[in-house]
Amino acid sequence: MTFEEFVSARLGTLVRYATVVTWDPYLAEDITQNVLVRAQARWARISRMDAPELYVKRMVVNEFLSWRRRRAAQSIPLATDTLAGHLPEAPDPSVQRDERDAMLRLVATLPPRQRAVIALRFYEDMAVDQIAEVLGCRTVTVRTHLMRALAALQNALPAPLVTTGEKP
Repeated sequence: MTFEEFVSARLGTLVRYATVVTWDPYLAEDITQNVLVRAQARWARISRMDAPELYVKRMVVNEFLSWRRRRAAQSIPLATDTLAGHLPEAPDPSVQRDERDAMLRLVATLPPRQRAVIALRFYEDMAVDQIAEVLGCRTVTVRTHLMRALAALQNALPAPLVTTGEKP
């Protein structure tokens, strides 16, 4: 498969994957573009691999994690109140979308490595050993990140309401 064929077939998937990992569609496009520029220069070697797409996805994760470390990539967090003052809240008519949105927002608050593990485990449906290979770490490290991420998400979720059958 040529590089052009690979990009033509997998570009949309790579950008969606990068969006899940970064939680920022614009950053995802930038990271995907940077990765593809580097991959094109190495395509002769990458195309001979058993799973070139997996290698490129690993490049995406590595690029995201190194971007987070760069000094020039400082973000300025805004308080929710500040954002609410500029944008009126528009209610979503679908409860399911609300719950999904809330969960995605919680995932976005996780540290980058935990977010990457969550994305690889639940978006890419990878096993722990595959995630360890993509991230270049041990499986116990992946399990630790996964356990901590799930615990943080569980603690952030509201407690389930217990219904007794009585009306308040």
